[in-house]
Order: sequence, then structure tokens, then C-alpha cells
Amino acid sequence: MKILLDFLPIALFFGMFKYAEGHKEWAASTATEWLGFMVSGGVVGPAEAPVLLATVVVILATFAQILWLKARGKKVDTMLWVSLGLVTALGGATIYFHSESFIKWKPTVLYWVMGGALLFGQLIFKKNGIKSLMGSQMNLPDPIWRVVNFSWVGFFAVMGVLNLWVAFNFPTSTWVNFKLFGGMGLMIVFVLAQAVYLNKYIKQGPTP
Repeated sequence: MKILLDFLPIALFFGMFKYAEGHKEWAASTATEWLGFMVSGGVVGPAEAPVLLATVVVILATFAQILWLKARGKKVDTMLWVSLGLVTALGGATIYFHSESFIKWKPTVLYWVMGGALLFGQLIFKKNGIKSLMGSQMNLPDPIWRVVNFSWVGFFAVMGVLNLWVAFNFPTSTWVNFKLFGGMGLMIVFVLAQAVYLNKYIKQGPTP
């Protein structure tokens, strides 16, 4: 359930972009009507309208995510607050400057923030972030927890670079596809590979 909630803003971004891309004149007039007061020059053209409308949707969806969690009395993860801050700042710049470059940086910055938090937590504060999240679900030797933690650091670092490569070397529509399907697909592959690696340790049972 949580992973579906986490990917919901991305899915809505994808849906709005694809719809607007197929209806560019509608997208341009709608974006100008809704966002004209926020954009430089006051007019949104057909080329940039799809990504601008999708950006508005992802900002609103992230806000809605937090409000829904708050309404249910659930804790809002720190990374969700960071995501809201990034999507609001970079999305706002995308809207104002009519430039998709800003919003394209958002996944990379978020990946690197998450990876950096795990890295500095392990090296500076001697706290294993992955063990803190998953320690109640499995019992592993500390050296294995360190391997798991650093593997996530590496994964987030690579994903950040990969996002930039796709974002600035391919059409925006390709990046939008990668943002949803590529990001989710690679995450699933990574998690499955890690599960295979950890399986032999889990079978050993609790460690002394």
C-alpha cells in the first residue's frame, strides 16, 4: 500500500503529461488560463504546456499525500517533506520560467538526498538507516546490514545520474516514461536482487 502511495504523484504526473501531450492546444489554453499569472510573460505555448500542467498536478498530489497522512494520524516521513520542498521549489521554477529543466532535476536531487542521508548516517553518526527501517522485520549480522545500507547508497547514486542522462539526452516524453516505468522497474529489480542476496542470511535465524 505504501509503495503505491509513494508512486501516486509520479503516476498522476505521467497521466496528465500524456493527456496534455495529445491535446496540446487545449493544454496551452488551459495552462495560460490557470497559470498565466504565475508564468513569465503570462502566456504558455503548446510545447511547454504539457510539462507545466503535469508539474502542477504533481505538486498538488504531493500536498494531498501529506494531508491524507495527517488526516489519518500517520507520521509523514522526512523524505516526503523533502520531496514536497523539492517539487514545490523546482516545480515553481519550471512554471515561472517555462522550462522543464528544473523539474527534471527533482528525481536526481531526491535520490541523492536519500543516498547522502544513508551514507552520512553510516559514516558520521554510525547509524544504519536501512537497519532502522527494516530491523524489526529481519535479524541480520551488522556487517550484512552495512552491505545493504551501502548498496542502497550506490543504487540512489546511480539512479540520480541515470535520471539526468535520460532527462537531458532524450525527448521529454521519453523522460516521463522513464520516470514512471524505468524508475519503478529498476527499483523492483534492485529489491528482488537484494532479497535473493539476503535470503541465505535470513534462513540462519536470529544472530547472537
